[in-house]
Amino acid sequence: MTAARAWGGDLVRDGCGTRAIVTDVRGRGTVWVLRPPVGGGPHWETDDPDTLEIIARRGVHDSP
Repeated sequence: MTAARAWGGDLVRDGCGTRAIVTDVRGRGTVWVLRPPVGGGPHWETDDPDTLEIIARRGVHDSP
């Protein structure tokens, strides 16, 4: 998908095409925790960061 890895706060599209925010990277960089970009909603995880397409880096999508 992209050479750069998604990190906390990035807006991404996961392997299923779902938009999400990366909320955490756990296990010394082995598990990426995702949540919907708006609202609460369920969290989900991936252990394959190469399936995450970065839409916007942290801060770029945080406009007021």
